[in-house]
Amino acid sequence: MSSSRAPFLEIQFHPGDIRSKVRYFFFSSKQIRLALAGVALALVFGLFNLVILPGVVRGYLNRSEYQALKQERSRQGERLKGSIARLGRLNGDSQSLHLRMSRIYLAYGLEGDRSVGQGGYPVQVAPVPDSIYFGAVTRAGELEAGIREQLQVLDTFISEVQSFEEAHGGQVQMTPSISPLKSKDFVLTSPFGTRRSPFTKKIDFHAGIDLAAPVGTPIYAPADGVVVFAGRYPLRQSVSWWRYGNLVAMRNGESFITLFGHCDEIRVRNGQKVEQGEIIATVGNTGWSTSPHLHYEVRHRDEADDFRPVDPRIYILDHQWRDEEQLLVRARRAPSQRSFEPLPRIIGR
Repeated sequence: MSSSRAPFLEIQFHPGDIRSKVRYFFFSSKQIRLALAGVALALVFGLFNLVILPGVVRGYLNRSEYQALKQERSRQGERLKGSIARLGRLNGDSQSLHLRMSRIYLAYGLEGDRSVGQGGYPVQVAPVPDSIYFGAVTRAGELEAGIREQLQVLDTFISEVQSFEEAHGGQVQMTPSISPLKSKDFVLTSPFGTRRSPFTKKIDFHAGIDLAAPVGTPIYAPADGVVVFAGRYPLRQSVSWWRYGNLVAMRNGESFITLFGHCDEIRVRNGQKVEQGEIIATVGNTGWSTSPHLHYEVRHRDEADDFRPVDPRIYILDHQWRDEEQLLVRARRAPSQRSFEPLPRIIGR
């Protein structure tokens, strides 16, 4: 073998057993260079890993932290939506209370400039910081401000009403402020105002409200008063009032007369003093009536000293009506003198 082909490195392996053959490993210079290059590459790769490994770990941790923050943000967003929903319900409740207090003002005759509570309070909405939920947070702030304003108005309402009730206890007791039938017992079948008569099929004016209920349902006095009529009005004196069937008429102080038509059993007599909540009759189907119901009227004394019909729902404060806001708009809009049946002298004198 020529010198040019001689190995650059020879390694001999001698086994511990002398009977085994000696093993020889020959490496050329090229092979040694390749091996050294591989070792160097491995060292460089290892050093590179040592340098970038902390950054990789930090990146992984940052991603985990980001995911955790993202999940927490999602949870906070759901909580915010829930809070807005609750604020919305509370806002609706406060508006409902405001409508009810407005009805109390109308019932007591406190509407207009005498009412401080109806003015309201301009509550400012707190500034909202920048946020991905900017719109939702702004909405929550607006709802909160509205609720605070409503509560402040209600607080004024309550204070004024309490003061009025303390100073005018007699007037309060004479105001027909409760329903003549329990809420669970009746269905409103005919409201106050213009309607088509179920008998003549012509458009006429309905001076009260019809509350459908089973025969025998108790009718309660909506206010303290004195019975001025109890019975069936004579046909020869008035066909219109005869149509009311068995009728109870009560004078409630100087300002109101309440009428209860189509009764079955009458439990009071002329001249009897009645307290609010006392049973005065039962629901019937007498007179011009297509089915068992109570025809209930409230007549209020006007500036001309006439008792004019008004919507009884204005004064019924222990029942919530579906159209209360519209009811307030139409409040006390009585028809002209010629549009309703005047009270007979025996009742309205």
